[in-house]
This record gives sequence, C-alpha cells and structure tokens, in this order.
Amino acid sequence: MAQEVSEYLSQNPRVAAWVEALRCDGETDKHWRHRREFLLRNAGDLAPAGGDAAANAEDAADAESGTRSRQLQQLVSFSMAWANHVFLGCRYPQKVMDKILSMAEGIKVTDAPIHTTRDELVAKKG
Repeated sequence: MAQEVSEYLSQNPRVAAWVEALRCDGETDKHWRHRREFLLRNAGDLAPAGGDAAANAEDAADAESGTRSRQLQQLVSFSMAWANHVFLGCRYPQKVMDKILSMAEGIKVTDAPIHTTRDELVAKKG
C-alpha cells in the first residue's frame, strides 16, 4: 500500500503538499508513512481536488468555513490518536478506540511494537 500512496501523491502534487503540511515536527518517517495513509484514506472532500483556478477559489472559500476547519482538526486528531495507539500503546475511551480502529481498517502496519498494559501484567501475576 505504501507504494500505491507514493504513486498517488506523485500524480497529485496539490494533495501531496496538503497532506505534507499535516506532518508534525519530529514525527519519524515510519510513523508519518502510516499516519499519512490514515489521513488520505479518511480525508474525503477535505483534500484538495484538481489544479484549476476555480478549484483553488473553491478550496479557499471552503478553508474559511468553520465546518471544514473542524472536520480537518478532527481528522488530524483521530490520525494522531490512532498513531499513538499503534506505536506508543496509548489507550483512549472505547468510543474513540472504536472510531479510530474502524477508520484504520485495511492499513497494514507490520513493524509496530507490541505493548503490554498494566492490567495485563496484573492479570498474569494473579
């Protein structure tokens, strides 16, 4: 899938620039590769479209709308929560976990660390 994402971005420079602007400072290439896939899979209408002037004007008008901004903030937050869960072992309320795991369906992370929770450690002792 990583190859498909790279190929897609090479053919869509506006989308590539848009998604690259969402990368966090200090984010590793490994984390970013998977979080970028999460963002692209779930961006829908938030990602920019074609390259003509009309689309640019429409994107600018949309960017000013509060709804689009909130949707983008929520998508970025979900992507970070998912990456934190996968790579750092963070847990969130069940409703959030259900949402981010459903949004990430089909994303294959083969080199994620394995985490053991405190509850799992306590259960092994008991």
